[in-house]
Amino acid sequence: MLAALGRLLAGDRGARYRALGILLLLVAFNIAAWAWALVVFHSHPVLLGVAVLAYSFGMRHAFDADHIAAIDNVTRKLMHENKRPVTAGLYFSLGHSLVLMIATIAICVTLSSIDGRFSYLNSKAAVFGTVISAVFLFIMAAINMSVAKSAVDTFRRVRSGGACDQDEMELLLNKRGLLSRLFRPLFRLVTESWHLFFVGFLFGFGFDTATEVSLLGIAAAEAAKGMPIWVIMVFPVLFAAGMSLMDTTDSILMLGAYGWAFVKPVRKLYYNITVTSVSIIVALLIGGIETAGLVSQEFRLKGAMWARLNFLNGHQETVGVLIVAIFIMSWIVSMAIYRLKGYDSY
Repeated sequence: MLAALGRLLAGDRGARYRALGILLLLVAFNIAAWAWALVVFHSHPVLLGVAVLAYSFGMRHAFDADHIAAIDNVTRKLMHENKRPVTAGLYFSLGHSLVLMIATIAICVTLSSIDGRFSYLNSKAAVFGTVISAVFLFIMAAINMSVAKSAVDTFRRVRSGGACDQDEMELLLNKRGLLSRLFRPLFRLVTESWHLFFVGFLFGFGFDTATEVSLLGIAAAEAAKGMPIWVIMVFPVLFAAGMSLMDTTDSILMLGAYGWAFVKPVRKLYYNITVTSVSIIVALLIGGIETAGLVSQEFRLKGAMWARLNFLNGHQETVGVLIVAIFIMSWIVSMAIYRLKGYDSY
C-alpha cells in the first residue's frame, strides 16, 4: 500500500510535500500535547493514566465506522475527480475536535455553578450512560458484521473468477456508520478537502460513541473535583491529537489503497474488510467490558473472572493501550495474509 501511495504521489510533488508536512506537523502537535500533560500531571501518576486513556480514546475514535466511511467516501469522490485529497482526514478531525472542545468548556463552566450536586447526578448518569454506550456499540458491531459479511462474500466471488460490480461495491461501502448514512447527501457538496471540516463539525454533534461520551465524562468528573479548566483541557487536546493523527494517516493510506483499487478492485475490498473487522472487534471488546463491569457492580458478583473484568473496567487506560495494540497487530497480520495468500494475483 505504501509503495502504491508513493507511485500515486510521485507525479504530484506538491501533494507529496503536503502529505509529509502534515504528518510532521501532527507528530509535533502530539509531542506538544504530551509535553503539556507531563508538565501539568508530573506529580499525579493517576491523572497521567487518565491522560493516556483520553489519548487512546482519540486514536480509537478515528477508527469508528462513521469516521472511516466519511473520509472514505470523500477520498473516493475526489480521486475520481483527479484530485489528491491528502488533507481530507485532517480537516474532518479538526471539525470534529472543535465540537468536543466547545462541549468540554461548556461542561466545565456548567459544573462550576452546581458544585456538590454533581456527585449525585453523576452516580445516576453513570449507569444510564454505560447502558446507552454499550447498546450503541453492540448495534454498530452488528451493522458492521453485516457489511463485513457482504464484503467477504464479494471478495470470495472475485477470487473465484467472478466480476467485481463497482456499483455494488459502492453501495456496500456506503452502508457503514449511522451518521454517514444520515449525512450522505452532504458528501455530494464536498468538492475540496477543506469542506470536510464542516462535515466533521456536524458529525461531532452526534456524540454517538462511547469514546466521546467517556471523554466528556472525564472532563465532568475532574471539573466536579475543582480542577481548573485550563488543566482539564489537556484531555480533549490529547483526544484531538490522537484522533487527528489517526484520521490523517488513514486518509493518506486510503490514497494508496485506492491507487491500488483503480488497478485491482479486490484490493479495495480487502482494505475495507480489514478496517470494518477491526471496528467490530473494538466495539465488541469495549461494549463487553462496559456491560460486564455494570452487571458486576449492580449485582455485586464475585469471582476471578469478574475481578479481571472489573480491573479492566476500572483501568481503561490499559484497555486503551490494548486497543492500539489490536489495531497495529491487525494490520500487520492482515498485510501478511494478503501477501502470503497472493491475493494480488486475482
